[in-house]
Amino acid sequence: MAKIHELSENLTNQIAAGEVIERPASVVKELVENSLDAGATRIRVDFIDAGLKQIVVQDNGTGIARDQVDLAFTRHATSKISNEHDLFKVSTLGFRGEALASISAVSHVEIVTATENAIGIKADFSGGSKKGQEDAASQKGTKITVRDLFFNTPARLKYLRSPRTEIMKIVDIINRLSLGYPHVSFTLSNTGKVLLRTTGNGNLKQTVANVYGRHIAEKMESFEAKDSDFKITGLMSKPELTRSTRNFISILLNGRYIKNFQLNNAIMDGYASKLAARHYPIVVIAIHVDPLLVDVNVHPTKQEVRLSKEKELSRLITGAISDALLDKTEQSSGFANLENKRETLVDQLEFNLNQDVVNTTRKMPEVHEEAEKPEFLVKQEAKNSEEPKDETEHNYVDINIPREDDQYIITKTWDKNVALQQKLMPFSNKKVDQEVISTGDETLANNLPRLAYVGKIDTYLLAENDGDLYLIDQVAARRRLQFEQIYQTITSKKIVQQGLLTPIVLEFGNLDFLQIKDKIYQIKQLGIYLDEFGQNSFIVRSYPTWIHDHVEESIREILDNYLNLDKGKTQNLFKRVAALEAKRSVKGKINLSAAEGTQIITDLRKTSDPYHDADGRLILVRINQNELRKMFKKGE
Repeated sequence: MAKIHELSENLTNQIAAGEVIERPASVVKELVENSLDAGATRIRVDFIDAGLKQIVVQDNGTGIARDQVDLAFTRHATSKISNEHDLFKVSTLGFRGEALASISAVSHVEIVTATENAIGIKADFSGGSKKGQEDAASQKGTKITVRDLFFNTPARLKYLRSPRTEIMKIVDIINRLSLGYPHVSFTLSNTGKVLLRTTGNGNLKQTVANVYGRHIAEKMESFEAKDSDFKITGLMSKPELTRSTRNFISILLNGRYIKNFQLNNAIMDGYASKLAARHYPIVVIAIHVDPLLVDVNVHPTKQEVRLSKEKELSRLITGAISDALLDKTEQSSGFANLENKRETLVDQLEFNLNQDVVNTTRKMPEVHEEAEKPEFLVKQEAKNSEEPKDETEHNYVDINIPREDDQYIITKTWDKNVALQQKLMPFSNKKVDQEVISTGDETLANNLPRLAYVGKIDTYLLAENDGDLYLIDQVAARRRLQFEQIYQTITSKKIVQQGLLTPIVLEFGNLDFLQIKDKIYQIKQLGIYLDEFGQNSFIVRSYPTWIHDHVEESIREILDNYLNLDKGKTQNLFKRVAALEAKRSVKGKINLSAAEGTQIITDLRKTSDPYHDADGRLILVRINQNELRKMFKKGE
């Protein structure tokens, strides 16, 4: 049996570091939280190589006294609590006294600090031990430089994600902290390039504009509420501004960013049916509560807390958001998307066939001139007049008996037709159709018969084939045709550009900016060319000609869908973009001539799906001869 022995100080420091320092973002979080606890009003964070090579955090806080620098880098040494009672009323972000000790255990750390009216001091730590100390010129505050993170624990490096992901983690940490402390000015830069800069003027909406972009901040509304235990304030997006994940919901408890499933649900309950399925709002909510009601010592990262009266807080949040929405302009319900679900053919053809619908005693209007009837109706009337129907005849039919009626499967010519079909060659060289239809669309096109244009009623085109009547929604048909045209243009990669007299500058939040920058090549395939232009901004000097109007709005909507709905999947984006632009360009019905109606019907057969538009809405409805006869009670 192995002997029990005490671990060395160096080893215990490395083990403790593993609990606190998981990645470069953990270092940034701990150092910035220390700066905030020190009363800083200006904090600057710079990092290189996703934070692995270097992280610098500088503030204008109270600084560390000369005789306390060594103590600050000792485990379980802190100025924020002094006894066990303080642990139950923690009012600071940090309190365990492990941050600096854990960071110095796995990196090279340099600290330059000074208190009010005192000479500054510079000290170096590496691998958990002090390497040197000297006087240094310094303003009040602290500057900590962390180099070569995990230099002595290289196994930790293989658990890190890609550099881009690690950068996004750092950006997210600073975003949350800046939203929790709008009165503090934050500056975040990556290898000298500024990713975030907040004013620190205490205006939360201004901070939201710095973090998420002015375009989003303009669509945020304020809300507030309080009771005997809690006070909440914040900003929430309007129901039409949503994201596909909950990552844009920031819950700040006494300035600390926390994760809480029940409070997230309370926010969603406040929006109720105003949000569509799998759509989440952008919300920043600051909760102020007595520290005695919160236990923050339940998780190493301190992002999970235990709350007293959590149900009461949830009800307060739900009510505050619901009341704020009621005070604003009435919004459409999120259930509206259920109203457009496709119904069955029976539902599409509901008619009231009660006896009172047609009153035979009604005086008929004078007929001045008989309108020209469609050919298929003239033939049907002639057939009915030549062969009067015996009203007493029963409609019971044995399907095994051959009949002349072509509505039945077995006819007298059945065997003859089968024999003829068997003699046909599998493929014929004779060109019977001049239409060009792609192979992938052949099955759908063959299922749609050749339709002859008859006329129009309001927004519907009338067509017929073999005695059957077809109703075609001209708006849905035109959108399908427009979708096919735009989608073919995008995928062909031969996109014509239209120059802008005045270039458009698009501002984004730093997270969105980084994602767009990372996927700039895929976006370029759409014909949208973005060039970096200042902090978290792109400039657009031309646009693809398939965008007809509202250029800036269209490009923003396209980029928003790419980031939040399609998760960077280019093919999904192509289809969604084509559908959005088709819907935008085809607003409603237009006055079509007979030639234009005929052309729409002809072109519809060549599309990949002639039955539905790009959003899945029905394009045409077929009413066969039997259904027409039943409507007019023929054969009864």
